[in-house]
Amino acid sequence: MHGYIGWICLAVAFTAQAGSGTLRVGSQVLVVGDSATRAVELLGKPSYKSHGKATSTRRAGNARKSRASRTTEPSGEQWQYRQGNRVVTIVVVDGRISAIRDGGR
Repeated sequence: MHGYIGWICLAVAFTAQAGSGTLRVGSQVLVVGDSATRAVELLGKPSYKSHGKATSTRRAGNARKSRASRTTEPSGEQWQYRQGNRVVTIVVVDGRISAIRDGGR
C-alpha cells in the first residue's frame, strides 16, 4: 500500500515539473521570467522568429446600438529552436521570457 502512494507522489511530481515553464540546457536551466539575453546565451540565435500581433474581436449589441469591444493580447515574439527531433518555442514579451513550450519528441 505504501509503495503505491510513493509511486503516485512521484508521478505527480514529474507532471508538475513538466509544465512548470523550465527548460534544461546542458547543466543550466532556463525559466520563465529570465531575460531574452539569457536565452540567447544558453541556446544561441533562434532558427526562426515570428512577431506576435495584437488581436481584436468585435461584438455587436442589439440592432439599435452597436458596441465594438476590442480585446488585445500582449504582442511578443516566438523564438523557435530545433534540438534534435524536437522544437522548443520561447515566447518573449518586453525582453523577458513569458512562456516555454517544448514540442517533445
